[in-house]
Amino acid sequence: MNVRALLAVAALAAAGSAAAAPALAASPEESSVTWSVSPATADGPDGRSWVEQKADPGETVTEHLAVRNLGKETATFALVAADGYFTETGRFNMLQAGQESVDAGTWISAPDDVTVEPGATAVIPFTIRVPDNATPGDHAAGIAASISTLGTTDDGAQIGVNSRVGFRVMTQVTGELAPALELGDLVGDYRPSWNLFTPSELSISYVAENAGNTQLSFGDAISGETSERGDLFPGEKRAVTAAPVTVWPLGLVSVDVVLESSVPSDDTLAVAPVTQTVVVWAVPWLHLATLALVIATIVLLVLSRRRGRARVDRMLEEARAEGRAQAVSE
Repeated sequence: MNVRALLAVAALAAAGSAAAAPALAASPEESSVTWSVSPATADGPDGRSWVEQKADPGETVTEHLAVRNLGKETATFALVAADGYFTETGRFNMLQAGQESVDAGTWISAPDDVTVEPGATAVIPFTIRVPDNATPGDHAAGIAASISTLGTTDDGAQIGVNSRVGFRVMTQVTGELAPALELGDLVGDYRPSWNLFTPSELSISYVAENAGNTQLSFGDAISGETSERGDLFPGEKRAVTAAPVTVWPLGLVSVDVVLESSVPSDDTLAVAPVTQTVVVWAVPWLHLATLALVIATIVLLVLSRRRGRARVDRMLEEARAEGRAQAVSE
């Protein structure tokens, strides 16, 4: 499953691009500083969207990135690397400045900066050194070229703005791969319908956790509907709220939630699906209330009819008695 691999960050926000072409960015100010960053060989960009490497613990791998200055002025770009992660929306990102990397972001070494002439492309080598004690499995990082500028808010205050463009650097450390996906915090929220002839809705939410050591692409199947939910790196969690499913209020209702996943880097690795059942009380209050109203109406009609008959019988008896009395007097 393709995810967004390129970064463009302004101020404290960061976002990626799924396009295979190099990412482009312009500095926040109205200037001609625009640039692209892409994976490369020593000879130049090689068409990759991101870097994927397999390495042994203790091994050092050399890669390259290409920084192209698309602007009209010479520009100096800072080169930064940091741990990578997936956002709640499934986009790839790297830690922002000021956030400490503890994993693959610390494995990357690159020059502090690079100066690029207008229209020129600089190819810069960087190394990925895997620690001797690195755990087997997938480790995510990102590398980017950035520029810091001063921006002005609406009230005239100046703030520092950092814009960066880069790509993902994935390192799979050799050893036993053990993909595993867990499902937790499964909750069902029953919402009754106020129409007697339409079903009610059951909203289902859960938390998916990558409990293995490989990147996973996962999705769910609920009441016959399947949905892709994106990717998770090892140790990551994602809260998911599924589209409501329709259920009839028949008392105790159960719905199976099935999570299925795969390893993007190796489709031969099997990952067992995870199934849990959410159970809720779907009490047909509206139907019961309607039934009670119908029964009450029938009872009232029967009682009213009986009272009416009794009144008619009484009137007839009174008329007969009056007739008899009149006959006797005559």
